[in-house]
Amino acid sequence: MLYYVLKFAVFGPLLRLLFRPRLEGLEYVPDEGAAIIAGNHLSFSDHFLMPAMLKRRITFLAKQEYFTGPGVKGRLTAAFFRAVGQIPVDRSGKEAGQAAIREGLGVLSRDELLGIYPEGTRSHDGKLYKGKVGVAVMALKAGAPVIPCAMVGTFEIQPPGQTLPKIKRVSIRFGEPLDFSRYAGMEGDKAILRAVTDEIMYKIMELSGQEYVDRYAADVKAEESRRFRGLMR
Repeated sequence: MLYYVLKFAVFGPLLRLLFRPRLEGLEYVPDEGAAIIAGNHLSFSDHFLMPAMLKRRITFLAKQEYFTGPGVKGRLTAAFFRAVGQIPVDRSGKEAGQAAIREGLGVLSRDELLGIYPEGTRSHDGKLYKGKVGVAVMALKAGAPVIPCAMVGTFEIQPPGQTLPKIKRVSIRFGEPLDFSRYAGMEGDKAILRAVTDEIMYKIMELSGQEYVDRYAADVKAEESRRFRGLMR
């Protein structure tokens, strides 16, 4: 109940008023049944803007840090994510990844919408990075279509490190559902998982117009952080 109150009576109308999002391809989001919405991740604002524009409830696999942050801000963030039914995910190690997949499959088994950012983290520079194969595993195991989604302009309104977003118009683009039923039962094949994930990322790139980097964002961030620390010595 709180989810729908926040979405339709509080955040939804406010976000539409402030950011006047241009919506494209909304008809590709099914009115019922299980589906995965896989999008790029440019800003903290993404968590609010896209879900607020959908008629249906969508559950995201949210990083565990959103539920364990310190101070007043951390408690408020955790309370919000719990209130709207988002699922905390520990992103450290292979076992954590398997737990996230189990949680996601649970959402899809209830014929609900699952939201996921295949890059695994926010882009630190506005580019689109290589996707992790968890989205492919869930799509094949659940037999669910994948709807690519692109947030456009959210990096400019709230890049990483900026607390409050600028008030500026953004676009949200949905692509045609991707059907991977031809790979049913092949979720154990690493080459198939990579091919499915790359196809999803290519469609997101087409929608967003971002420059694509064939590396994991987390690796690039870590490398740049090490380089920065070296310069500071």
